[in-house]
Amino acid sequence: MIDPFGRAISYLRVSVTDRCDFRCVYCMAENPTFLPKTEVLTLEEIERLCTAFIRLGVDRIRITGGEPLVRRDVLTLFERLGQRLDGGGLKELTLTTNGSQLQHHAARLAAAGVKRVNVSLDTLDPGKFRAITRCGDLAAVLAGIDAAQSAGLKVKINTVALKDFNDKEYERLTAWAHGRGIDLTLIETMPMGGIDADRLAQYLPLSVVRAELAQHFTFAETEHRTGGPARYVRVYETGGLLGFITPLTHNFCESCNRVRVTCTGTLYMCLGQEDAADLRLPLRAAHDDTMLDQAIAAAIARKPKGHDFMIDRRHAAPAVRRPMSMTGG
Repeated sequence: MIDPFGRAISYLRVSVTDRCDFRCVYCMAENPTFLPKTEVLTLEEIERLCTAFIRLGVDRIRITGGEPLVRRDVLTLFERLGQRLDGGGLKELTLTTNGSQLQHHAARLAAAGVKRVNVSLDTLDPGKFRAITRCGDLAAVLAGIDAAQSAGLKVKINTVALKDFNDKEYERLTAWAHGRGIDLTLIETMPMGGIDADRLAQYLPLSVVRAELAQHFTFAETEHRTGGPARYVRVYETGGLLGFITPLTHNFCESCNRVRVTCTGTLYMCLGQEDAADLRLPLRAAHDDTMLDQAIAAAIARKPKGHDFMIDRRHAAPAVRRPMSMTGG
């Protein structure tokens, strides 16, 4: 699949649920309204959707949420998609998780063919962790990371940079992660959906963070890529990789190779744009995939050049109305 700007679309991120057992303050309101289950695709429908994308050229799939591991029987989806690895058209099957349920599922994920997981972790302080998640238990997440590594999964930590919250922890997080053989990626907060907090007050440019970290670490530029938008440096003192995802200070859309499907079957060609395609209708309209393939092709043909994320006093409203938990990471 080639979009209007010549980019090959080979990476699909699929949200299997909008539900989550955390209520992170930069992601959703404290009392969110979740989708009725009747609107959510079955796991069988999600598998069929993924299979269509694989047939059309996608070779990397990441399962996201909400928190994907809170969905009942979701491990069966990993097992069925895992059968597409090693010659079935799929090169990689990965997961983004908050880590809360990982200790219960890590071994089965590894057995299904998952090699890498991204764990969202914004602080190593238990009190701050409870505050940022509103209900999370840091010990459970750390146990999940232990379980993932014990199962042979490669773990990467994703940390959202938040002004006046975790901005004094990045040196510690880097040393902690790299000490465990884990790469760390810092992410700028994105203006998506309505939340209870002031996004402008949360926003911390990663250009500032990188300059501050450079006072403690020595960076070497790398060509390392994992398929996503992160740009990595090697930290001389630790030997580990440190990534930066900068949707606001440095637009990375020129190399975008990905699209996202929500748990309702809505295809978003760009995380930062509202244009979308309904794949649930053609998915349920016929047993064969002719209509589905046509709908996917038509959507890719209008993938935009890039997003329009901005955060400043003139752009206080979110760039897109839907929350990150609906679209997936």
